[in-house]
Amino acid sequence: MKPDSRVCLSPGLRRRGVVAALMATPALPALAQFRVEVSGVGLTQLPIALVPFRGEGASPQKISAIIRADLERSGRFRAVEPGSEAMDETTRPDMGVWRQRSADSLAGGSVTRLPDGRFDVRFRLWDVVRNQDLGGLGYVVPQADLRLAAHKIADYIYEKLTGEKGVFSTRLAYVTKGGSRYTLWVADSDGENAQAALGSPEPIISPTWSPNGTQLAYVSFESRKPVIYVHDVATGKRRLLANFRGSNSAPAWSPDGRSLAVTLSRDGGSQLYLISASGGEPRRLTQSQSIDTEPVFSPDGSTIYFVSDRGGAPQIYRMPASGGSAQRITFSGNYSVSPSISPDGRWMAYISRSGGAFKLQVMELASGNVAAVTDTTEDENPSFAPNSKLIVYATRQGGRDALMTSTLDGKIKARLAGQGGDLREPSWGPFQR
Repeated sequence: MKPDSRVCLSPGLRRRGVVAALMATPALPALAQFRVEVSGVGLTQLPIALVPFRGEGASPQKISAIIRADLERSGRFRAVEPGSEAMDETTRPDMGVWRQRSADSLAGGSVTRLPDGRFDVRFRLWDVVRNQDLGGLGYVVPQADLRLAAHKIADYIYEKLTGEKGVFSTRLAYVTKGGSRYTLWVADSDGENAQAALGSPEPIISPTWSPNGTQLAYVSFESRKPVIYVHDVATGKRRLLANFRGSNSAPAWSPDGRSLAVTLSRDGGSQLYLISASGGEPRRLTQSQSIDTEPVFSPDGSTIYFVSDRGGAPQIYRMPASGGSAQRITFSGNYSVSPSISPDGRWMAYISRSGGAFKLQVMELASGNVAAVTDTTEDENPSFAPNSKLIVYATRQGGRDALMTSTLDGKIKARLAGQGGDLREPSWGPFQR
């Protein structure tokens, strides 16, 4: 291993390559478009009928199809074919008809283009079994926000029917390499509506969202060495966070957003440090003779999980966030990297090598029980959804690079099949505040 960045602990000649660079450039056209392909069989899916919205045929976005894809991707819902039934948010449905079709719930709505060019999107949700009106929403949005309106409706349905908060209106960040061009994208949670935040002829690595979802920390190689920047997503402005002697890599935000754990080699080998989000002098956290890298905080901020080769090969350890003695927590396989902790603190996703295959694993932290959730062999960079129910990761499937989402049990996977080139480094943003 080389002591220069978190990629040193990545598998051989992995697609991540070297630590990245992002040049501040104007926003690029949204070239990376996606489609969702759901496979697998869930055990406790709720059957829901999503009737095509009145007027959506004349809309640039098919609202009902976006909602359906969101709900199916969550693994909690199974779509019931709506047939030719026509209804909108004002219709009182015949519940007997929908019971015969084995639907537990039903949603319908309308999309109306207004004279000023905006769209009025409305919907209503029904509990078919109890014959109850579960309410609805209405949004007046510009054309560019039609997909966001659909995601918000999906969030409403998900929360009403499961009691848990939906994540469909949250955002993903990820990186593509197309030719000699690297681009950092910010997209909807389904990978659609991708907007280029930054582009560079140099590689990109380690984008990670701030807890309030307004900033991305990332690593740049434009100075011919790893340097950490913080990028404001709305304005495109960035500030230098860490440019010390040696490498500066693997940023991870603390839950309060006031500081970041980083990997620096300023004093020799790669070690973990804590630095204020506004910059300044970092405080050293680890004092080992090994490579310590890829830090990530527990949701309560009390613990840092990280990767170290102090046992002879890369494994995942944890220690108090203030520093101190570390405890090894991964023992399956001889190579474990890229820890991601679920926002509810119950799970850790990571990548483990077994028999030459790099596979996504999920550990229940309380028990230490581990389960493999994929059948692919080149998985990378897991990141949890903010409700802790889904994981996004990069992989290769069918000879193609892809971003995938998976339920924690691996029962439902959705492929976000990009057209933007080599896909890597996904990071799932927090709930919008």
